[in-house]
Amino acid sequence: MTKPTFGTHPFLLGFDELERLVERTARSSDGYPPYNIEQTGEAGFRITLAVAGFSMEDLSITLEDAQLVVRGRARDEGERIWLHRGIAARQFQRAFVLADGVEVTGATMKNGLLHIDLQRSIPENVVKSIRIETAQD
Repeated sequence: MTKPTFGTHPFLLGFDELERLVERTARSSDGYPPYNIEQTGEAGFRITLAVAGFSMEDLSITLEDAQLVVRGRARDEGERIWLHRGIAARQFQRAFVLADGVEVTGATMKNGLLHIDLQRSIPENVVKSIRIETAQD
């Protein structure tokens, strides 16, 4: 007997796309740039990415389906001769899967850190009765 995965579990109907999205996001991550995720309130979050060396013009933040995508594009620095280069300034793409009801409320950059603030709306409880009809043969 095979163990059901998250998307194929019989009690979780319609979540198969979410599982594929999480797997794709996990595969695309190489660890750069480093980031933190902190809870800022009961329904608030902040993602902080270390983007030293990038200007605001080098960065973009987009929402693509259920993903928050942060991209950084390093500028061509021309002909330079490096004796040592320990500060990474390569292109990157970092994606975060957002749950339904999570919205980006703002983004700021300070001291080489990009802060993206998120807020989760509290869904209202909905109870709906479904009428049972007699099947016609």
